[in-house]
Amino acid sequence: MKHPPLEILHEDNHLLVLNKPAGLPTMGVAPDRESLLTLAKKYIKKRYHKPGNVYLGILSRLDAPVTGVVLLARTSKAARRLTEQFRNRTVEKTYWALVEGIDLPPEGRCEDWLAHDERHRRMHIVGPTFTGAQQARLAYRRLAAFDDCTLLEISLETGRKHQIRIQLATWGHAILGDRKYGSTHPWPSGIALHARRLRITHPVGGNPVEFEAPVPPPWRRFTLPS
Repeated sequence: MKHPPLEILHEDNHLLVLNKPAGLPTMGVAPDRESLLTLAKKYIKKRYHKPGNVYLGILSRLDAPVTGVVLLARTSKAARRLTEQFRNRTVEKTYWALVEGIDLPPEGRCEDWLAHDERHRRMHIVGPTFTGAQQARLAYRRLAAFDDCTLLEISLETGRKHQIRIQLATWGHAILGDRKYGSTHPWPSGIALHARRLRITHPVGGNPVEFEAPVPPPWRRFTLPS
């Protein structure tokens, strides 16, 4: 599969921030497959004429069908400091999701316990005493309603695998195109989940910085907030 050129949202001596397209894994694929990480390393190697291996550390990983902001560290010092921010939950992660249905309250929260089903490569809602269960929390607000779907802005409080996808689907509002979690609505590429904004403290400068990713083309047929 041929992927579009890297869309760079920000670049400095310590950070590389990209807008990931749908269908491209963030990392962790077979050597003969491309990922966002391998493409980013090729970009850095070519742009800065770097010999040997290029260091890049992934700080915010997205599922392959999800689009939006991905943060990479260009130095181990930046990676270490940013990892601490994620661990301390001082990073603000905001997603947009187009979900099935229009009967949602203006705002709300989801709090669940999740467990990974290795065999089927998906997550399940479980009880808090289930072996390996992890707590998952998010808050949402409704931004717009359309004929048969709703645009939500989601603040992610924990970063569990498939968290937004399984929590919204279990609540009865699967993300458009997400057949793994029960969506019956088609979506042109990937699913209608987009990592819209990421706010961190710069690992070297110490100043707050925010990165925002434009939505991909399939979203543009909807009237979206600015």
